[in-house]
Amino acid sequence: MQNFRESDAAETLAFASKLEDISGGVSLAAADFNDGALVPAGSVIGKDGNGLYHVLKTAKLHTAAGNTATDYLVLKGHGFKIGDFVAAQTGAKAYAITGINTSNAAYDTISVGTTLGVAIAQYAGIFQAAAEATSNTSAFKVTPLAVTGHSIKLKSGDTNVVDAWLRATLIEANAPVATAQIKAALPQMLWV
Repeated sequence: MQNFRESDAAETLAFASKLEDISGGVSLAAADFNDGALVPAGSVIGKDGNGLYHVLKTAKLHTAAGNTATDYLVLKGHGFKIGDFVAAQTGAKAYAITGINTSNAAYDTISVGTTLGVAIAQYAGIFQAAAEATSNTSAFKVTPLAVTGHSIKLKSGDTNVVDAWLRATLIEANAPVATAQIKAALPQMLWV
């Protein structure tokens, strides 16, 4: 077996240190993304019952959003698809993405049919929820377990193996956004 790592983007230094990895790396589920999507280094991942790993998609807000917003301006590179459920907090509301406008060069606009119901600060994050939650019961799509060690361009039908780290120190400005609840779910990780 041969593994290849392909990326169109320059590798960003997401780690200050790496301490404990998952030996042999992990296989990421490509079906969660559009074909050819780039998963950046430092992305939070969790494992399903079959041993396949899934990325907990996140997006960093380009512009603050009020508690009645249904359009969220997020920085590019998030990996969300129409139909994915998004939330700003666990134990809050989560709704499906109804549209993604990518026409602006600086940000994408993620639209949901009903507001998430909380104000979200500029540069704070939203994450992929497990299902729609209309009554403050949102949860992560996958339970955070580790982070990816390098960027990987996903290809459908391929194995998509990447190194994964159980304990590490990440450079917060360079890693994908992690909400306070994501950080609390990964106490073995440090964001500096």
